[in-house]
Amino acid sequence: MAAGKGTRMKSALPKVLHRLGGRALLEHVIDCARGVSARQMVVITGHEADVVEEFLSQRAVPGLRCVRQMPQLGTGHAVQQAVPVLSDDGITLVLSGDVPLTEAETLRRLLEACLHPSGPCLALLTLDMPDPTGYGRIVRSPDGAVQAIVEQRDASEAQRAITEIYSGIMAVPTRLLRGWLGRLDNHNAQQEYYLTDVVKLAVADGTPVRAHRIADAVQVAGVNSPAQLAELERAYQLRCAHALMAQGVRLADPARLDVRGVLQCGQDVEIDVNCVFQGRVVLEDGVRIGPHCVIANAHIGQGSVIQAMTHIDGERAGVTVGQHAAIGPFARLRPGAQLGREVHIGNFVEVKNSTLADGAKANHLAYLGDATVGERVNYGAGAITANYDGANKHRTVIEADVHVGSNSVLVAPVTLGAGGTVGAGSVVTKDAPPQALTVVRGKTVTVPGWVRPQKKK
Repeated sequence: MAAGKGTRMKSALPKVLHRLGGRALLEHVIDCARGVSARQMVVITGHEADVVEEFLSQRAVPGLRCVRQMPQLGTGHAVQQAVPVLSDDGITLVLSGDVPLTEAETLRRLLEACLHPSGPCLALLTLDMPDPTGYGRIVRSPDGAVQAIVEQRDASEAQRAITEIYSGIMAVPTRLLRGWLGRLDNHNAQQEYYLTDVVKLAVADGTPVRAHRIADAVQVAGVNSPAQLAELERAYQLRCAHALMAQGVRLADPARLDVRGVLQCGQDVEIDVNCVFQGRVVLEDGVRIGPHCVIANAHIGQGSVIQAMTHIDGERAGVTVGQHAAIGPFARLRPGAQLGREVHIGNFVEVKNSTLADGAKANHLAYLGDATVGERVNYGAGAITANYDGANKHRTVIEADVHVGSNSVLVAPVTLGAGGTVGAGSVVTKDAPPQALTVVRGKTVTVPGWVRPQKKK
């Protein structure tokens, strides 16, 4: 269910598209449904339906379709919109698009309860909460059987004292659900069609209602405000941190880690504090990440060290760092940076759409854009490739064992031949031959006795 407005978010963005861990809330829910091998997924849209449906269309999830709830007349009314596209031979699992941290294993247990050996039943995911305010209460008979779910606004004082709540997640045979939804009414405080009323209809029909009770409140926590989103973000990050540590990753502080995508780590990986990982990041064996690094869409090779304050963002092109490389501190690797073994990229060096072969070094205050750099090249401090002429990008080729002097400008397209040297301060506009010194600078002029201009009194 993803039709709600989310007024308390105070945002123009539909609530289910707000991000947690770098992905929309709705994406987390869809991934969880995929985790139980759902053969079909139906997303019920309503508020800003066009925006939500466009978002989903860009992801092309197999077996997913959307139906609209217009107007929004309650949760029961929402599920009524989906029933025409559901098959009677299946189990309908009802999830909320703003409850992102339910685990697939929990849903599998709920489905097992629905498919009980004694016969199919209505299965509810429930939880005991010290403060159940706002949630529907699970009403049981003296023998413990579930009799109904009573919403907060319709509950008596005695019912409001019940601490077992309905999470909003249920599993029910579609054939049975179809009949119960057709019998719903809106005779309640909110004049809405409550999905929870199917419980009393099931009881009236003699269909067993079973509750699968869990203890982890995070799995059923919804997002209704920025504060709740922030709370779940920290819960999600701590879950990620514990999963990484269980694999052997050493985290300096599990509370100061942000994974906003997929982080894959090899053996003996170390991550310092306040690092952010976005998109898909692979850290091979023995990689060490210094504090305050941001790494997105990158593959870091075995034994490499990414020092403090380094920013790596591969976007769609990706970034690759070879084995035993040293990057940073304060370095920036942009899309298309492909670094070989034992490459050194030092402080305040930026690399974009460039390949650096094994052993190449750019240690200080330099820019390499649209360049092909050979093995063992030493790229001096302050050197830049002038790769853009105002309309088009051009490539610079620096062959193996070239030494580029400090403060040089390489005006692309240009090639520096293998083993050559470019003198400091040169502006190179033509190809330089191999095994030669190339110096392009103005003649030094000295004026003896020259006096600086003085301010007028």
